[in-house]
Amino acid sequence: MKKVVITIERQYGSGGRTVGEMLANELGIHYYNKELVVLASEKSGIAENLFRLADERIAKKGGIFSRPKKLYEGKLIGPESPEFTSEENLFNYQAAVIKELAAKESCVIIGRAANYILRDREDVVSVFVHAPYEFLMREAGKKQPLTGLELEKFIENTDHVKASYYHYYTGENWDDARNYDLCLNSGRLGFDKCVEAIKAYMGVRFG
Repeated sequence: MKKVVITIERQYGSGGRTVGEMLANELGIHYYNKELVVLASEKSGIAENLFRLADERIAKKGGIFSRPKKLYEGKLIGPESPEFTSEENLFNYQAAVIKELAAKESCVIIGRAANYILRDREDVVSVFVHAPYEFLMREAGKKQPLTGLELEKFIENTDHVKASYYHYYTGENWDDARNYDLCLNSGRLGFDKCVEAIKAYMGVRFG
């Protein structure tokens, strides 16, 4: 198989992570999700919890109405600078890890604005997985001990964090179809057919 990197952004409850795992298993390639923070921590020497705290701070800043001092450009700031553990530099280290992975192997990467970071690479397939309200509620309810309005609010808050993170660093809207090669409705297709749709697209595009 020709080297290819599949990035997946997803609504909570849409099963995008499951689709990514299934796809990686079928293709026999690595799957990266929470491991990205671990790798960024190892690369930078910055504690993992600082990466997670930065995500929380961004969500509280106002989401789509906030911006960093400068949008992502890829430059890493060294430990001699007071900006070493800034939100921007933490993202830069995660981006550096994502670029290194994309350069060396085929893989599936979940979240972290990977589609934006890798937007100039010709071997990347970017995917957004979404689903109708009822499907999101049903699937989210399998993982969260919540129901009704509490579960609905949990889904909204989780997606708000993702959207805020994406917009803060990229200046783009997380759920804008123009940012992706494929937008898949897992509520209509189901997980297996989402995997098949991605593989079919890869076949048409890469041969």
